[in-house]
Amino acid sequence: MTLLAVGINYQTAPVSVREQLSFAGDYLKPALQALRRVDGVREAAILSTCNRTELYCAADTNNQQPLIDWVAENKQLATSDFSPYLYSHSDSQLIRHMFRVASGLDSMILGEPQILGQMKTAYQAACEAGTLGKQLGKLFQHTFTAAKKVRTDTAIGSSPVSVAFAAVQLAQQIFDKLSEQTALLIGAGETIELAARHLSQQGIGRIIIANRTFEKAHSLAMQFNGFAIELSELPNHLAEADIVISSTASQLPILGKGSVESALKKRKHKPMFMVDLAVPRDIEAEVEKLRDVYLYTVDDLQNTIDQNMQSRRLAAEQAEEIINTQVDHFLAWLRAQSAQTIIRDYRYNAEQTRDEALQTALASLKNGAAAEDVLNRLAYSLTNKLIHTPSSQIRLAAEQERHDLLAAALEIFNLNQPQ
Repeated sequence: MTLLAVGINYQTAPVSVREQLSFAGDYLKPALQALRRVDGVREAAILSTCNRTELYCAADTNNQQPLIDWVAENKQLATSDFSPYLYSHSDSQLIRHMFRVASGLDSMILGEPQILGQMKTAYQAACEAGTLGKQLGKLFQHTFTAAKKVRTDTAIGSSPVSVAFAAVQLAQQIFDKLSEQTALLIGAGETIELAARHLSQQGIGRIIIANRTFEKAHSLAMQFNGFAIELSELPNHLAEADIVISSTASQLPILGKGSVESALKKRKHKPMFMVDLAVPRDIEAEVEKLRDVYLYTVDDLQNTIDQNMQSRRLAAEQAEEIINTQVDHFLAWLRAQSAQTIIRDYRYNAEQTRDEALQTALASLKNGAAAEDVLNRLAYSLTNKLIHTPSSQIRLAAEQERHDLLAAALEIFNLNQPQ
């Protein structure tokens, strides 16, 4: 049995190709079952995210062509449309690859945690589709263990590397308790959504979301028990904000020096922390000159992000060492599985010999033989029969000067070396 994978990701294929090879949630189960029916495929799982699509299989051979042909047929594409972007892994390479993916070491943002959840979703989908078996199922479980150990034993995910996260981290340094603060978020795009999520996770007291389209602001605010306003209402609510994070696509500033001055007067000059993540800027540069305002731009945060990214790179080096060890552990488990057939057959032969000897002993007892004599004969006969074949093979190995077999016999039977 071979562990095999083919896939594409953000490094090998543009989004125009990746989107053609994605597997939506509703379609994943029938796709898995169809993949399982490919000749030679015994077990199957599919990981499909915006940044990658990977097919994991336990198969009879390491020939990847049947998988490529299946993708072409399933997606109604010519193989030439996507095969130049594919990569493949097998056995130890695949094991290492899955461990690295789940640990965030192969992600666009080094160390990002979402991929582990996506990997668990892929595992669950394969379980529900009935396409996982012993080998691939065990590999997924070991993958989760390896990723958890990387996150526990390294700082791979402890330093923020997004501007939204960096802004929230900076706010935590300025305010002792975010639970007592109000955050005003201007915009309703991905960056603002991330900022709202991070603030919510850190226990922010109150969130106000302002956007040109009220419906978008309201939809986002509902996710975080927040309050939505239109941009035109900003002057009425700015004084409530201890934290202001802005990220819009406006070509002109949203907040000027005058409006911030007015808000500070209403606040009796209680400090305001402001982060402008927009390019062009949403907050006039002159605002920085106001007392009681801490204004940061995306360039200011970039220094923090660069430092944190370097910290993650150092953690990634430690993570690779952990993964090396975990790969060795799983390979040892795989090797042990190859001995199961031998162990099963050896045990079956021993049980057959035992049953034959036992039947002979029981017959002797029924014929009136003394119990002690029967037990002695049983022990003697059973011992001779069990050691006969190994003894003959060891003797033959010695005659043929098969020192490797003699050494193996000493280890297998746990015998002392001859003097």
